[in-house]
Amino acid sequence: MGRAFLVLALSFFPLMTVRALAAETAASASPSASALENSVVKVFSTLRGPDPYKPWSKAAPQEVTGSGVVIEGRRILTNAHVVGYASQVQIQANGAGDKIPATVLAISRGMDLALLKIDDDSFFASHKAVPRANVLPDVRDAVLAYGYPTGGTSLSITKGIVSRIEFVRYNFPVSGLRIQIDAAINPGNSGGPVIAGEKMIGLAFAGMLNAQNIGYIIPNEEIELFLRDQESGAPQGKPAMRDVTQTLENPALRTYLKLAKGVEGAVVMTPASKNAAYPLKEWDVITHIGEFPIDNQGMVKLNANSRVRFQYRVQQLAKDGELPLTVVRQGAPLKIKVPVSAAHPMLIASLQGNYPSYFIFGPMVFSRATTEFMAAPNGNPAILGGMAFAGNPLATRRGDAPDSEREELVVIAAPFFPHKLMNGYSTRFFSVVDSVNGVRVRSLAHLVALLRDQTDELLTFRFQQRDAEMLVVPRKDMLAATESVLTDNGIRSEASPDMLKIWNEKTPAN
Repeated sequence: MGRAFLVLALSFFPLMTVRALAAETAASASPSASALENSVVKVFSTLRGPDPYKPWSKAAPQEVTGSGVVIEGRRILTNAHVVGYASQVQIQANGAGDKIPATVLAISRGMDLALLKIDDDSFFASHKAVPRANVLPDVRDAVLAYGYPTGGTSLSITKGIVSRIEFVRYNFPVSGLRIQIDAAINPGNSGGPVIAGEKMIGLAFAGMLNAQNIGYIIPNEEIELFLRDQESGAPQGKPAMRDVTQTLENPALRTYLKLAKGVEGAVVMTPASKNAAYPLKEWDVITHIGEFPIDNQGMVKLNANSRVRFQYRVQQLAKDGELPLTVVRQGAPLKIKVPVSAAHPMLIASLQGNYPSYFIFGPMVFSRATTEFMAAPNGNPAILGGMAFAGNPLATRRGDAPDSEREELVVIAAPFFPHKLMNGYSTRFFSVVDSVNGVRVRSLAHLVALLRDQTDELLTFRFQQRDAEMLVVPRKDMLAATESVLTDNGIRSEASPDMLKIWNEKTPAN
């Protein structure tokens, strides 16, 4: 069988089969159909994303298209992946010949949502906000997906039904509800509304390659959370539990925990914190989240026909950073409150819409490891396996949090620039810097400060993997070589603004 892959429905993806709208759709169209169609816009974006392997420059421009929908407040809702890293955004109404400049008002990369604004308020006089349903659809409800998929210029409408509703991972570390429909979500559909009855039930955001008639939408509940968070003036993101749990189905496990018959829930394997004061403990059985009972598969009722993972209720029940739980510990029930937040520090974190920080020192380019930097090895099991075998932290510590020794992983972000100072050394591209002259490197900022304040004539770089050679280089010659490296390679600055600021904070000794 072929493998199926989830793809974001941007227009530069290969075109998937477009389902023609069934003839009965037109017959059943509501009186507000034309007004609805008038409120679905095409979004044109020029994206200039980061180049993690040339962190001093941006990636080549990409022209992409998606869809958007007018909502209250004279705003347009679309997907984050349609406008993330956009240097230019324009929108075009259905049947219009002109494109209108737009700007990104707010964005959530975790939930793949974004808000656009335009300066022409008169646009909204004839393009009204689409009403949103305040309840989830039921499985088998009929839906219409609106958007501008590749293959034509006019508005497309496809018909389908709701297939399932799940609580899933969106973009790490954010999870949320996701609705699966059997109406095709094609490249260019991203950001278009999905309608049930006369109201929007969610926003299209992805389709499935190598699988026909499978599309995914972000439901209104997630959209409302995003809008409220943005309107708060200080967006915090979605709170989440970071505790690792397992199911309670195995009879031997239940016997080991001495659970009474009828007790159901999820077993805590790894609490989110090792601090003794943290409320959840290993082997605790979480029986309720708020007042919602959890079954032995770690699920809670969503509605009469659907169950989802119990973590779904966190976003509804968390208040002031705390989540009410009922647990069974050593046979006794106990009510506790667990701290939750949107923050999830990682040793290898995402750029979150920023461009990478970097520092060029002679022929060497340093940066911090990010999920974007790891895209290439993550897509090549052989390379990743080789890294793991060599003990490279990029492979062995991918899921770790920062600790007292490492705030982040500092990497050689590009092959060494050709220079006599590197003669006899192999390139350390993708190697993690362990120390400079015996001082353990905690972060990129720490590395820059170490190099800035060094007075030794020779610098020794050690790397954190078994087969990595040590590099010994003359400090003053490296400093002198930096300018020629920049000139020869057309690089404007030896460092990103944040690292340049640290480098220029010279001490009297320098």
